Amino acid sequence: MYAKFFKRPLDFILALIAFNVLFPVLLILTVLGAIKMKGNPFFVQPRPGKNERIFKLIKFRTMTCEKDENGNLLPDEKRLTRYGKFLRSTSIDELPELINIIKGDMSIVGPRPLLVKYIPLYNEQQRTRHEVRPGLTGYAQVHGRNAISWKDKFELDAEYVKNITLWGDIKILVRTLSIVLKREAVSSNTNVTMEEFQGAQELIKK
Repeated sequence: MYAKFFKRPLDFILALIAFNVLFPVLLILTVLGAIKMKGNPFFVQPRPGKNERIFKLIKFRTMTCEKDENGNLLPDEKRLTRYGKFLRSTSIDELPELINIIKGDMSIVGPRPLLVKYIPLYNEQQRTRHEVRPGLTGYAQVHGRNAISWKDKFELDAEYVKNITLWGDIKILVRTLSIVLKREAVSSNTNVTMEEFQGAQELIKK
């Protein structure tokens, strides 16, 4: 009942309130980001949403667009700025996603929206993550965030999709606040962000 009839209206109302309350902060970060990043302060990228419909995810930019002599982007660790690290560790870079929630692209709680190129790599269970809107935070995020394996992350996403409840979403939000304040599991154990998903073979190895 909650997932079908009340989750979306509640998402819209709460995201709209949060956007209006945080608008001065968003405005300051937009100006500051433009200065720090020497240009566009926003990171916009296609991501798959509910039923694998592609939408444009909006975040604050945390990495520069620096390239090598061949025109290829430098590794993440070389492009991630000190300012960007702060945004990531505090999850402030995610705040523009409130716009995605208001538009209906995303939910406040749900599986995190991943890269479009991962879609062909999913098995049947992993693809269930697209039966619902992706979230600003999610069940996997409060159980390890970027410090857990892809296998564990997808299993947690699938478990969430099967058991969406209001109380469950509230617990995820409370736990998210705790994690953000403690700045836990921002990166994986081997990368400044998260290693790319390689598909079924990667899960077999793990």
